[in-house]
Amino acid sequence: MARSLSTIALLLLFSYLFGSVPFGLLFARLFGGGNVRRFGSGNIGATNVARVAGPLPGILTLVFDAAKGALAVLLAAHFTANSAQAMMFAGLAALLGHCFPVWLRFKGGKGVATGLGVFAALCPLAALAAALLFVLVLLYWRFVSLASISAAAATPLLVYFLWAPHHAPPLVVSFGTLFAAALIMYKHDANLQRLVEGTEPRFVLRKSKRDSA
Repeated sequence: MARSLSTIALLLLFSYLFGSVPFGLLFARLFGGGNVRRFGSGNIGATNVARVAGPLPGILTLVFDAAKGALAVLLAAHFTANSAQAMMFAGLAALLGHCFPVWLRFKGGKGVATGLGVFAALCPLAALAAALLFVLVLLYWRFVSLASISAAAATPLLVYFLWAPHHAPPLVVSFGTLFAAALIMYKHDANLQRLVEGTEPRFVLRKSKRDSA
């Protein structure tokens, strides 16, 4: 029992610390975009990195941020014999690490890509459906924030209905998914305000440090 608890504690610690790695900041600097926190929206996520440093670092940021969440869940599955509880908690630890990274004084990203990675490993069908919803909203309205909020809000229901044929997910997964969705929407509070006011900019991919998000 003690060994099991210590294993879970180490998994959660690793998940948080790995989730805290600011890949967006690193890739933006690597590709000559400077400190991405000083340009555009100031966010370290893929959207702002793409606007500030270009498409390639933006895509790399998206992939590596998603990998944070997926790796946390997969490691928990491996070391705990597919315990849904451990997998959910590890995924949430990675998400919290991304949103509140210790390396950046707890001022991190908005959790969309990392959340996608978590649910891609935890419930692939739900993650795919959420990603499709994201794309559809983005293509129609061209607001990344609206697409992100829509996908996050839909994820709890998607996980519930797509967990397994004729089976609802464990309660820890349902409540964990609700928490993840609420956290991502909370991190988009400023975007929500701008959407209401009609001042939220639409997504246009261009390499310029003067772009706002």
